[in-house]
Amino acid sequence: MASLSLHPQANRGLGLLRLAGFALLTIAVAGCVPRSRPAPPPPTERPDQEPDRPTRLPADETRNRVAVLVPLSGANASLGQSIMNAANLALLDSAQLPGGSRMRITAYDTNRAGGAAAAANEAIADGSGLFLGPLLAEDARAVAPIARSEGVPVIAFSNDTSVAGVGVYVMGFNPGQTIDRVVGYARSRGVQRIGALVPSGIYGERATEAVTRALEASGGTLSGMHSYDRTPASLRAAATRLNAQGRHDAVLIADGPQSALQAVPIVRQASPQPRLLGTELWAADSNLGANVGLRGAWFAAPSDANFGAFRTRYRARYNAAPFRLSSLGYDAVLLAVRIAGNWPIGRRFPVRQLRDSTGFAGVDGAFRFGRDGVAERALEVREVGATGTTVVSPAPRGFN
Repeated sequence: MASLSLHPQANRGLGLLRLAGFALLTIAVAGCVPRSRPAPPPPTERPDQEPDRPTRLPADETRNRVAVLVPLSGANASLGQSIMNAANLALLDSAQLPGGSRMRITAYDTNRAGGAAAAANEAIADGSGLFLGPLLAEDARAVAPIARSEGVPVIAFSNDTSVAGVGVYVMGFNPGQTIDRVVGYARSRGVQRIGALVPSGIYGERATEAVTRALEASGGTLSGMHSYDRTPASLRAAATRLNAQGRHDAVLIADGPQSALQAVPIVRQASPQPRLLGTELWAADSNLGANVGLRGAWFAAPSDANFGAFRTRYRARYNAAPFRLSSLGYDAVLLAVRIAGNWPIGRRFPVRQLRDSTGFAGVDGAFRFGRDGVAERALEVREVGATGTTVVSPAPRGFN
């Protein structure tokens, strides 16, 4: 666990906001520096709550506490630290905005002994009124009942929509939405018959539902669908079976680009060659154009228009490149700060404001939470070329 405090200066203008093009929201918080673990102070009381259980943090009567639940040890530690670094960067970029003095952020390791549940319990004991994270769906399921019992909303970084609802909001990039977007774009370009190769497991199930629903809504034809167990041999066999079903104007490969490459030579054997369609997983690969077989493919993802500026700022501060998913930490802090000015100190987080129909904005563009607790995102469509990707259908700037 770690925290840091920032104090606003006299000038409360846009000050430190250097990420050009961001619709940055009001925020300032306390972020992450190592801190000692003193003996717990005597319990205190907070408004509208039962007397505190023992806490490691001193009482803070001037700021509301926000917990960032991420893995800071173990296999996902690098990603978790990158998310936390991004959250701190949002803090620094927003230090002079009006709501900044009203929040304090503290990191909790979900890979500690006792896992995410133990991290959540410690965060509750420290007085946290909002959880940003956790990253993994299974951790979100462990945290949800703990947070719910205390009236603390959870903004999870997972992309598993099954964990959303009853106080849990899913902020991760939803494969169903990206498939719907790219299929819709393909249909607008005259693509009628679309085949699909989907992996076994939860992601594949979501992809199957998404492509079926998108084609039904757009009047397209599902010309074939086959699943595989994410081994090269199984994927190639599925591609062979798909080819045998006849003509496909396009083929969706619902997997990362490196896995998709295993099927490309087989899919490309068809005459005429089908257009390849990908998912948001392709956005994490900055070298797509180096793979000749992927050139001409379309995929949908959150806008990259602001990510370059974010990456530059991140590298300058941490001397390392951010993980692509670390933008979730940045945008989650901006979201929290948008609401911070209407969050009375010591009271419950005003959760209704999370469902603002006009949405929020940040590194990954516009998004808003639906009634189901899942983030709806404004997505762009990109085409893979020899030198990278080109936006062929820009993301909307907001919501109607």
